[in-house]
Amino acid sequence: MSSLIEPTDAQLVERCRAGDDDAWRTLVERFSRYVHAIIVQGFRLHGADAEDVFQDVFAKVYENLGKLRDDDSVRPWLAQLTRRTCIDRLRAARDEAVWDELESPEVDETLARLDDALTVRDALASLSADCREVLDRFFARDESYRTIGDALGIPAGTIASRISRCLTRLRGELTGRKVEAPTSG
Repeated sequence: MSSLIEPTDAQLVERCRAGDDDAWRTLVERFSRYVHAIIVQGFRLHGADAEDVFQDVFAKVYENLGKLRDDDSVRPWLAQLTRRTCIDRLRAARDEAVWDELESPEVDETLARLDDALTVRDALASLSADCREVLDRFFARDESYRTIGDALGIPAGTIASRISRCLTRLRGELTGRKVEAPTSG
C-alpha cells in the first residue's frame, strides 16, 4: 500500500491548471476507464470511432479545464463532455439505427450505473489495502471464504467478520453520496 494519499479530484484539477504534467497523467488515468465505459457501454461506439472520441474528449478536457467552474465537479463535467462528443460523432455518421437506440432510457440508465460504479470505486480506494483486498476477492472474484483465507493467511472463519467490518467502513465512506451502500445480506 502506498503511503501517499491520493489527491482529490479538485486538487488534481488545480495542479493540472498549474501545468503539473504528473497531475495531468493522474487525471487521465483516474478517468480513462470511466470515459471509455461511457463511449463503449453508453453509446456503443467501437474501434476507431471509440478511440477517436476518447482522444477528442481528453483533448477538450486539456483545452477547457480552465473553464470548469467547480473543481470538485470534474467527473460530471467530464461525463457531459463525453456524452456531447459521442453525440457529435454519431451525428456525423448519421446512423439512424444508433439514433433510435440513443433515445431509449437505457443510455441514461447505463450512464447512471457507470457513475455509481465510479463512486463506489472512489469509496473503496479510501479503505485500507486489507479491506480492498478482501472485498475484491469476495465480491468481484467470487472467491470462497476458504480460498480468501488461504490466500491471505487468515483463518477461513475470520473472513465473514472481516467482510462485515469492511462493508461497514465502505457504507461510512458512501454516506452522503448518491449511491446506495451495498448490503451484506
